[in-house]
Formats: sequence, structure tokens, C-alpha cells
Amino acid sequence: MDIINRLSTELGIKPSSISAAIALMDDGSTVPFIARYRKEVTGYLTDTELRSIEERLAYLRKLQERMDTVLSSIEEQGKLTDELRNDIDNAKTLTELEDIYRPYKPKKKTRASIAKERGLEPLAKYIVKGRKYHDYDAFLLSFVNPEKGVPTGESAIQGASDIIAEEISDSAAYRKYIKDSINNYGFIISKEIAKDEKDTYHNYADYKEKIKTIPPHRILAINRGENEKCLKVSLDYNMEPLKKRIAYDYTYRNDFASLLDEVILDSLNRLILPSVENEIRNELFEKAEDSSIITFKKNLKSLLLVPPLKGKTILGFDPGFRTGCKYALVNKNGIPEEVGVFNITAASNFEKEKARKEIYLLLKKNNIDYIALGNGTASRESEAELSKIIKDNNLTPKIFIVNESGASVYSASKLGEEEFPDLSVEKRSAISLARRLQDPLNELVKIEPKAIGVGQYQHDMDQKKLEEGLNGVVEDAVNSVGVNLNNATPSILRYVSGINKTLATNIYEYLKVNGEFSSRSDLKKVAKLGPKAYEQCAGFLRIYGGKEPLDETSIHPESYKEAKLILKETNIDILNDTLEVKENKLAKFKKDDFKAKTGIGDATLDDIIEEIKRPGRDIREDVEVVELNNDAKDIKDLKVGMILNGTVRNIMDFGMFVDINVHQDGLVHISECSKTFVRNIGELFSINDVVKVKVISVDVAKKRIGLSIKQVD
Repeated sequence: MDIINRLSTELGIKPSSISAAIALMDDGSTVPFIARYRKEVTGYLTDTELRSIEERLAYLRKLQERMDTVLSSIEEQGKLTDELRNDIDNAKTLTELEDIYRPYKPKKKTRASIAKERGLEPLAKYIVKGRKYHDYDAFLLSFVNPEKGVPTGESAIQGASDIIAEEISDSAAYRKYIKDSINNYGFIISKEIAKDEKDTYHNYADYKEKIKTIPPHRILAINRGENEKCLKVSLDYNMEPLKKRIAYDYTYRNDFASLLDEVILDSLNRLILPSVENEIRNELFEKAEDSSIITFKKNLKSLLLVPPLKGKTILGFDPGFRTGCKYALVNKNGIPEEVGVFNITAASNFEKEKARKEIYLLLKKNNIDYIALGNGTASRESEAELSKIIKDNNLTPKIFIVNESGASVYSASKLGEEEFPDLSVEKRSAISLARRLQDPLNELVKIEPKAIGVGQYQHDMDQKKLEEGLNGVVEDAVNSVGVNLNNATPSILRYVSGINKTLATNIYEYLKVNGEFSSRSDLKKVAKLGPKAYEQCAGFLRIYGGKEPLDETSIHPESYKEAKLILKETNIDILNDTLEVKENKLAKFKKDDFKAKTGIGDATLDDIIEEIKRPGRDIREDVEVVELNNDAKDIKDLKVGMILNGTVRNIMDFGMFVDINVHQDGLVHISECSKTFVRNIGELFSINDVVKVKVISVDVAKKRIGLSIKQVD
């Protein structure tokens, strides 16, 4: 198999670029490093393209390994032909490869293998040949041998039939035809056999849809219903064309046609269809799983790259009833200065009044910019109290509802305990909510990606595949932003290119023992951080106020020589000159002469110049944080026809969930996203987009809100 050309065909990328990318990956380079610092080598491949190459390369290498095993096995049997070798080499999937290998695969004892041991294979060939000669009865009796388990002629015919049935089943051509036919013309059916408490699967109680057109989210829903024993799922298709296709080869002008019709039916029902149906169901799930992971990855990336609120003082507010509302005052540097509890929801009037005064004094004294209010239990009641305190006292803090998904995971984790050993789990959660608003990326990397709550059916998927996909997204996000080395925690360091958990811990320990890094070169003093790891990570780690001004940029140390030459030739002070001054000086810089003199590539030179213009620029600063300011504060306040502002919180195949500030996200179904046909919502919207929506349905009892974007004038 030519892996490079196959990848080129599949992904639409030049073979030379794929070959270069694979060579770099095999040499230990990470996707972020290749995308940022080896653009000339790969022909400007993006991180998304490189991730696709990385994922498909792993699959194709696994396929190639299995191909080699199959070829070796068939060759040892002396049955490998040029045609068979070509079929194996051109197999596109592991399933297709296994179908080709099926006739040659060593089998456990089957009815056919037992029949062969009893010497019935010549009879099977006789029946397939299809000519019943005058001596047939005598020929049949020659196979009767009670000692071998063939007491009668009928038992001999049954054994021969088993051999033929397995021969039919082992045909890769028949299996492909049958699978293609069912996929193209068959239906998937679900019937309700039990209800859960929420009647989750009422839409699939009596459901039928074409296999070819069923969308991924319905496959995932049906599978979950089946796993929870609420649904019975089956495939429905016409058997006649399948029987006729095989009968054409076996029964035409055959004296044993009626017998062979029964054999074909047995082969289909007993051997072929059960495994083909399983393959179809598995492939449907894998496609749905892959689609869902793609959506999850896009959502996660959008969430991680939400802009930080730099230099803002945040009050994290984790609402509750019985145990009160936990709060954490987090300063501009993300350090919690005060942590405690307010009894302001389920409390006596005396306690509530006391809490109101305490909150007022806290807000007044500390110049709090924002309140990060969790969206869980008692969120609506907490917001009502906080809004009243702010309004009655002419205070300025703005309240933002923050998704609590995963906050408890972090709070109860070993990392949460290490960061705040003296605090309860609930109080750690309040700190996490504040930091999520202050710097989402830095806080969310502490949580297992699948626990962040921006996917669909994540618990039903292959957890290893999901984890690898999401970890790649986090890695790309962290490296695209860059990390301040001197205040980084192991949780974010482990996602930096070239750094694993051990190195992340070693860097953190070095910081605690030796104090702040004064230059990137100091990284070489960290235990087990060798030349390759340094090459991969150095450009993504920033040092502010150190010995080397270039350490504040994403310029890689391997390009410092060229960067300093540019600064010298243009007389630019990289940290103190304004952007306007730099652009005026760079206008006189002769790029072509510099390239000829140094041999530097176009992409590297352009990146260096951009970093000189805006050293250490945070790519997230380009996004604006918007406040919703809706009057409705509770689902009971909603009326059909209302036009509201909302923030996209989660995108799925069937629609997207939008926060309209009533503590219950509304659903914009895919059919309500646009006046034109929408195939993929992710092409139109991203997590954290602010959208204008119209309320089209409200079910207070089930806490369901239907929204529309296309119906907004």
C-alpha cells in the first residue's frame, strides 16, 4: 500500500507535503511545532491538516500491519496469487481486508470443517457442478460411513450443504454486494420496549429511517436507547435480491437447484447476514462517533479560545440552597484573596439580610469588575439577589452566567487538592468559576476535556479515540496562545509542544526551587529536558521581563540570530517602539536582500516580522465579550414571540443550545438556524457566538425552550 499517495487522495494534500510532515512526525516533532515553525518544509500545512494526517496515518499503518500479516499467512498456505495480492493491497478498510482474508483464515471447528473431516468435500463440489449422472445414488452412498458420523445419504447431503454454505459465506464479492445493497436500500428500525423516567426515547418508540440517510445524532441516540434496554433496534431490507444474486451463480442449469436454494438461504440467515448486520451497525456507529468527535473538537476549541478578562477582579459565586452560596474573590492575577459562604437563598430573613450587607461591602470595598455566577442549583435565586444588591446600591459589577460543567471534577481532583489543600471542594469550585471567566484556557486545561460539557453522547464513544482527539485540540489551543513560563502550572505545561506530564512536573519543581526563569535557555537546566524537547517547546513558552526581549515573543530561539539582525538593520526597539514606529522602520527593510543574505524562508521571515510588530500578542484579544442584558430571568418569564440575545453554549448535529440568561439553555433546531438549508451548523456558528433568537415554544414542566434564528426579523 502506498500510504503517502492514499493520504494525498483522501485529504487533497500534495504528496510532497504529506511526506515531509510524516518525516517530521516520525522524528518526534509535534503538530503545533510543525505548523508554527516548519511551514516551508511542509508547504504551509495548517494544524488542522496535520492532525488529519496524523490520525489517518495511524489507521493506515495499522491497516498495513494487518495486510502484512494476512499476506504472510496466505503465502504460507501456498495460495497467494497476483490477483489476490492486488485485492489485499487495495483494501481500504480493515473490514474489507478481513472479508478478503475470510476464506484463508484458520477457522475454529465449524459445521463445514467437520463435514470436510468426514470426507464430504467431493460431494459438495459435485452438487455445485450441478450434473446428476446415472450413478448418482451409488456415488452418494459411497460417502455413508457411520464410523465417521455419516450414517445416511441425507446426512451426507447435509454435510455437503454446510460446506457450500460456508463457501458462499466466505465470498468477499457476495458480502460486499449484500452490504452495499442493505446500506443503499435498507432501513433501521427501533421499537420501544421500556420507558425510562424522563421518557427520553419517545421519538424513537416506533421509528424507521433509511440507513443511507440517517444522521449521526440519531444513530447515537438509538444506540444509547438500545444499551439502556429501552429500545429494540433492527435492520429491515428485502432478502429476494440478495438470494437472487447468489442463486445466479449457483442454481442456473443446476440439477440440484432446489437444494441449493435452501443452502443459499441457510448461508444468508446463519452465516452472512448476522455478521454483515453487525458490521453495518458498527460502521454506522463509527461514522456517527467520528462526526460527533469532530463537532466536540470544534466546540472545545472555540470554548478554550474565548477571550480572557485580563486585569479584572472577579467574584466567583457557586450558588446553592442547603449549604449556602460559596464565593471566592480572585484578584487581577488569578489569586484568591477571600473565600467564604453567603446564606442568601434558603435561609431565614435575618440571615439573608446579613448576607446582603456582607455582599454589598465585599463588592464596594474590592472594586469587583465581574461576578462569575455558576448556572447550577439556586442560580436563578442567587442572580435575583445579586442584581438587586447591585441595582439598589448603584454598583458597577456585571453578572455573567458561567457554565459549571466540570467544575466539580476539578474541585475534587488531586490537582484541586494540591492547589488549595485547606479549602473544601465547594469553595474550590467558586475559585474555578472566577478563573474560568478571567482566563478560560488556563482554567479549563485542569479538567478532563470530555467533562467540559460541549459535546454529545461522549460517554458512549471509544474513550481512547475521544481522549486523543480532544487532547489534540487542547494542545493546539494552548500552543497557539503560548504559555507564560513563570506562572504556569503543570496542568497547562503538559499540553505544551514537546512536554509530557513528567517534564511539566520537573519544570514546576524547578520554578519552586530556583525561582523564575530568566531566559528560555534556562529550560536546558530542567531535569530530563533534552535537546529535542527544548526544540519543540521553547517557542511556545514566554518569559516576560527576562534577560532576552525575544523571549517575550513566539520567535523560536533557532531564529534569534536572524531576528536580531532585522532589529539591528531597522533600529527597532522591540518592546518600547510603538506599532506605528515599527511599521515605518520596517517599510525600509529589504526583505529580498535579507533572504538572499541569510537563506531564511518566506514563512519564517514573515512570522518574525509579525512578532516584532506585536511581541507576545494574545490571539484571543481579537474577540469581544458581550453582555446579554435580557429582561427575562426565568423560564416562567418567557413568552412565545419574544426576541432575545443569546450566547451559543453547545453545538450538536441536530441543533445548538443557546444561553438566554434564564438558567436553562434553549434549543435552536438545525431547521431553525437559517432560512437556507444547513448541513453543518458548525460552519455558521461557534461556541460563545452572540446571536439574536426568537422564542417559539416554552415547556415549563419539562424545562424545554424552543428558539429560532431564522424567524427573527
